[in-house]
Amino acid sequence: MSESKNQTLKSSRRDFIKNTAIAAAGFIIVPRHVLGGKGFVAPSDRLLIASIGVGGKGESDINSFYSSGKADIAYLCDVDDRRAANSINKYPKAKYYKDWRVLFDKEAKNFDAVSVSTPDHNHAVQTLAAMQLGKHVYVQKPLTHDIYEARILTDAAKRYKVVTQMGNQGASGDGVRQLKEWYDAGEIGKVHTIYTWTNRPVWPQGIAWPQTRIDVPKELDWDLWLGTAPYKEYVDKVVPFNWRGWWDYGTGALGDMGCHLMEAPFSILGLQYATDVECSVGTVYVDEFKRGYFPESCPPSSHVTLTFPKTDKTKGPVKMHWMDGGIQPERPEELNANELFGDGGNGTLFIGTKGKMMCSTYGANPRLLPLSRNQEVNVKQKLERVPGGADGHYAQWVEACIAGYGNKEVSSPFEIGGPLTEALLMANLAIRGADIRKPKANGKGFDYPGSNIKLLWDNQNMRVTNFDEVNQYVKRDYRNGWSLNL
Repeated sequence: MSESKNQTLKSSRRDFIKNTAIAAAGFIIVPRHVLGGKGFVAPSDRLLIASIGVGGKGESDINSFYSSGKADIAYLCDVDDRRAANSINKYPKAKYYKDWRVLFDKEAKNFDAVSVSTPDHNHAVQTLAAMQLGKHVYVQKPLTHDIYEARILTDAAKRYKVVTQMGNQGASGDGVRQLKEWYDAGEIGKVHTIYTWTNRPVWPQGIAWPQTRIDVPKELDWDLWLGTAPYKEYVDKVVPFNWRGWWDYGTGALGDMGCHLMEAPFSILGLQYATDVECSVGTVYVDEFKRGYFPESCPPSSHVTLTFPKTDKTKGPVKMHWMDGGIQPERPEELNANELFGDGGNGTLFIGTKGKMMCSTYGANPRLLPLSRNQEVNVKQKLERVPGGADGHYAQWVEACIAGYGNKEVSSPFEIGGPLTEALLMANLAIRGADIRKPKANGKGFDYPGSNIKLLWDNQNMRVTNFDEVNQYVKRDYRNGWSLNL
């Protein structure tokens, strides 16, 4: 899409926001769902949803909204007609758009909420635009691609007073609530160390950008798919899935699984923003003597250690370890040889002053260690469960939107999802920093100065204070014609 058309669409959206505000100030009667805000109830107590990204995970998202029994899928939007086909067939009354900006400009008066299930690099611009129109938003994890974007969306949720939910379903699960009840009852003492691990990536990483060019499929708007990212010629298999392994679009294994595995520690311990981070990454060799250098691609594996300040739930600072690419922590001595660690490929382990507990992905299947303790401990349930558990994450948001901002609790609002996303993106700063190289002083080969240092974080100013080279990744430059309209 041309830059002039981009600017026209942006101007049109600004005019719509301005005109809506003028109409409200002039006491012109408009439908309540246009204005949104506290106390807003959707027509007939049903939520009208516009969905951006309706194939793959987006398809399952909108099916879950519809299954709540209180939502209608009013609009579908996707840059790829092939991916959208199933949803178009299932929801024939929903009008279909390719460009979310055109959808917002033409139809904003006709829907109440927006679901964003697009690649990470476009989350922020789509979500902020929806909130500025007074629309409630559900956004797939991770909330954003960059730390700066996460902070902007967290602040915007308060400013625009809309119901927000990040799509990490485990936040609504019974497991994390069981873990919290055990922890609050003192069953493992005070946590000081956490391990999280995943078998991701299950897509290519640590590789060079493909050089073979192929024609863009006629059903795909490649320029619009790129959105905020730098322009590159189309290559095979980046769409619809392998984008996760490329820094321009995805956030690697951390972006895919970090929110699912770190959510329980954040919720249970009240963690917020980390103070420092360090890491080691798996390297790729093009031959036995030469290290491969592929800065566009996430590494094949990593081990990151984040430090979080003391909270009222901890005795002191907390160390959180993140491991991906098949790396796992040492098995706890309380776990017998044939007993499953986490869920095998993924898991979270809490180490406290009096004991240990662990869970699988999404905070599911919580267990005290040794496993025999689970038959001995009887802690009274104190926390209300979300109907349907993790599967109820969608219905919970739908009902909160219908009830209106501030009237019903959700499990992962941006005030929680934002700091959680920032933590995993800060871990990615260390990963990207470890791959920064500089020529050696003698001119022979390269050094990797970021691979053996701890990054110190100034949270207020969102800056690493001791290795400036990584600050370029805190807030990336968008492609010409794309911006966050603050």
